[in-house]
Amino acid sequence: MAETEADLREAVVAACREMAEQGLNQGTSGNVSVRFGEGLLITPSGLPYGEMTPGDIVPMGMDGRSDHPLPPSSEWRFHRDILQARPDVRAVVHAHPTYCTAFAMCRKDIPAAHYMIAAAGGPTVRCGGYALFGTEELSLRALEALQDRTCCLLANHGMIATGPTLAKALWLAVELETLCRQYAVALQVGRPHILSEAEVAEAMERFKSYGPRPKAG
Repeated sequence: MAETEADLREAVVAACREMAEQGLNQGTSGNVSVRFGEGLLITPSGLPYGEMTPGDIVPMGMDGRSDHPLPPSSEWRFHRDILQARPDVRAVVHAHPTYCTAFAMCRKDIPAAHYMIAAAGGPTVRCGGYALFGTEELSLRALEALQDRTCCLLANHGMIATGPTLAKALWLAVELETLCRQYAVALQVGRPHILSEAEVAEAMERFKSYGPRPKAG
């Protein structure tokens, strides 16, 4: 059954609060969007998650216009552009979790040191180039880093995770932070062994049926 606008608004608020509970975000940083109709629904700018209600979620057209009383997230542009460029994506999660952001600050890609890299859709999680937040340039950098991928890092900024559902995008955001944390620890232990392209391809094949699933009705 198709989700209603009310359902999606509630899901966005729930996802924001789960991001805080999972330690993916602090304060008012980070933002969430979902595809709806001919546009999207996106979190408002500067509103703490604990105070956010479904009515605060901002509807926006693909032309970037909105008549909602609250302003959309300052990062609305890359949310809009990702949804516009990627018909396979229905939800976008952006956050500044500690380990993802640490690698983004070092401008490092994440290699295939664990088979969970398959969740990213390829043998690396790319780190896109730096651009000021909220700009068209940042949106272009994000789209480049997400080419043939489901998630990426943004230089000196944070991370983006996408999905065919909001649940999968949020799941991927948590998995990406976990992968970055594991890789950071492995680098302290020694030199992580990187999986081959064939090994990554094998894992990706298995991942076609991996990840969170809705309950059977």
